[in-house]
Amino acid sequence: MTEDPAPQSVKAGWHLWPVGILGIFWNGYGCFDFVMTTTRNDAYMGQFPQEMQDYWYSMPWWMFGIWAVGVFGALSGSIALLMRSAASVTLFAAAFLASLASFYVGWKDASAPEAEGMEFMPFVILGIGFAFTVYAYWQSRRRVLR
Repeated sequence: MTEDPAPQSVKAGWHLWPVGILGIFWNGYGCFDFVMTTTRNDAYMGQFPQEMQDYWYSMPWWMFGIWAVGVFGALSGSIALLMRSAASVTLFAAAFLASLASFYVGWKDASAPEAEGMEFMPFVILGIGFAFTVYAYWQSRRRVLR
């Protein structure tokens, strides 16, 4: 009796590379923002009002952990996507859930300062994170990812 060979992966569409590269730039900026904030880089943080800086610098350690999972998970998901690894689905999903948790905690925090003119950014970030997660899942279901 012969065994069926392992399922072959499908050829990736032209869109895999643009989506993956866009993900590296988008999520790379999130990692840059995280590093500049956690290291309290004066040149970068000087663009924000002192009230915002004080709030970020007083966040509990576990919030920085959630934030790190969000940004570094998404960057890792983008790299895994370009490597055609099915791990990208899990990485993007973890990053999306971490972002959702982070924004929810910030929204419920009465001491959080208002970011005038930027109230829509959490929705943009969550929308893009959800789109990357769905895209990776779609590629996985198509067997483009191994």
